[in-house]
Amino acid sequence: MSGQSAATVARVGNNPFLRLVAAISTVAGWVSAGMIVAAVAITCQMIFIRFVLNGSTIWQTEAVVYLVIAATLIGLPYVQRLRGHVNVDLVPLSLPPRARLVLAVITLSLSIAIVGIMLLYGYEYWHFAWERGWRSDTVWGVRLWIPYLCLPVGFGLLMLQLIADLVAVLTAVDKPFGLEDG
Repeated sequence: MSGQSAATVARVGNNPFLRLVAAISTVAGWVSAGMIVAAVAITCQMIFIRFVLNGSTIWQTEAVVYLVIAATLIGLPYVQRLRGHVNVDLVPLSLPPRARLVLAVITLSLSIAIVGIMLLYGYEYWHFAWERGWRSDTVWGVRLWIPYLCLPVGFGLLMLQLIADLVAVLTAVDKPFGLEDG
């Protein structure tokens, strides 16, 4: 969070729910960063095995793919908390404060609904893999419920952060779209 201006990070005030969600999103960001570092380290190890030792690799490529996908999904709430997604704020900037609030509530509510649907289907997909004992069709034979777990976890954490953003706007802890009135 150092290096970030106060305007770019979702505000939490003294609200315990918002503080808890912010902490969870921050931990998710750290976990996501750790997965990226692990993926890079595994890639370096794979390059060493293949090109220096002239050996074969079994699990490295698959692990890197799963780690990068998981890092992307688990990192979603942290990026949302930092307002790091690409956004175009031309419409919110041109609206008066009341209309901006209405637009923010509608936008956040629709986002929560869409992510909720993705969470439902992600959970269903993970549950199928768990229940049916799916394994990857590789030599490593990963139990697929493990990498698929990032779907419900990532979307669940993103939905939690979006709910916190909506609560922050509705309780006036944060401004709609993080924009000051004026």
